[in-house]
Amino acid sequence: MDAFTPQQTIELVSRIGTKKAHMRLDKLWWNSFMSGPLLGFGCAILMSTGASPWYQENAPGLIRTISAIGFPVGADLFTSNVMFMSTALLHRRVSVLDLLKNWVVSFFGNLAGSLFFMAIITGYGGIFEETPIYKQAAITLVISKAQTPHWHQIFLRGIAANWLVCLAVFLSISARDVASKIIAIWFPTFTFVALAFDHVVANMFIIPQGIWAGAPFGAGYYIWKSMIPTLLGNIVGGGLFVGVAYWYLYLTGEMVSVTFDPSSLPAAMEAGGPMRRTQTEKDRDTLHQNGGTIHGLDPEEQLGQRQLPQSGTQMMSSIGRELSDDSPYAKTHAERVKQGREESSEEKV
Repeated sequence: MDAFTPQQTIELVSRIGTKKAHMRLDKLWWNSFMSGPLLGFGCAILMSTGASPWYQENAPGLIRTISAIGFPVGADLFTSNVMFMSTALLHRRVSVLDLLKNWVVSFFGNLAGSLFFMAIITGYGGIFEETPIYKQAAITLVISKAQTPHWHQIFLRGIAANWLVCLAVFLSISARDVASKIIAIWFPTFTFVALAFDHVVANMFIIPQGIWAGAPFGAGYYIWKSMIPTLLGNIVGGGLFVGVAYWYLYLTGEMVSVTFDPSSLPAAMEAGGPMRRTQTEKDRDTLHQNGGTIHGLDPEEQLGQRQLPQSGTQMMSSIGRELSDDSPYAKTHAERVKQGREESSEEKV
């Protein structure tokens, strides 16, 4: 089966977390901002599908299941960053400050994007005001999520939600091809929506939309009764039950190597190279992988080509380049600091 092992997958999770820690804050903000509306589309489908009074009264489980089918939409979310950054921190590849910066920026970026989508697109767009049924469905949903359950119940639902969401991300990273990644993401996400667990970023659209429609509470109640317990539950679910658990099972005391094998078709497609290579290109690859000299390239460039697998040309996978064993993201924070000091001392000499 062409997939990474669980040990390799959690190693990649750690490296991705390290990469995210070094993302420019403005890019992290806008990436998080754009993710809010993307998830908002799925939330809007959820609310729209719920506007079915007969099903709500006679078959609520069925309408939840139907709503969950169209939900798995999203991108760079705070909830998945909980897993990425927790694992990288435990692996000593990022600092606590790196983790906090990532969490704060991604959380408020998601919040700003979700509120923008809710107010401008669905709010002023009147998506849930076409009929009284849509409006009542929005109000009923937010009451069931923020007012009816107790604080501790919302917290526990938040644990389950991000446990499943981070499991979905974990499984998608273990897959190599796009179709497998989509399937891997779909079912855990479908499960948490069908069971009405609480996802803090999804609620950033759902509950403000209900307040906009006329729910019997305001922003302060939402923050205390829903946002805070869901946020804390999501941190526990993604950070502890996925990040910490898999780090302990597969990374403690282990040295993990991750190879992006160019010999398989999915890896060749991932690497962006051609499906067919000439004999000259094959000979050239074999020569440089075995340490031979490639005419026309300076020694430094030849060394760089030996560090990462290729798929027939010099066009290498961005994933392979950034997350390979030789990348800086595979090093601990202390190793990167030491390397930086050594490079600085060499420049002074």
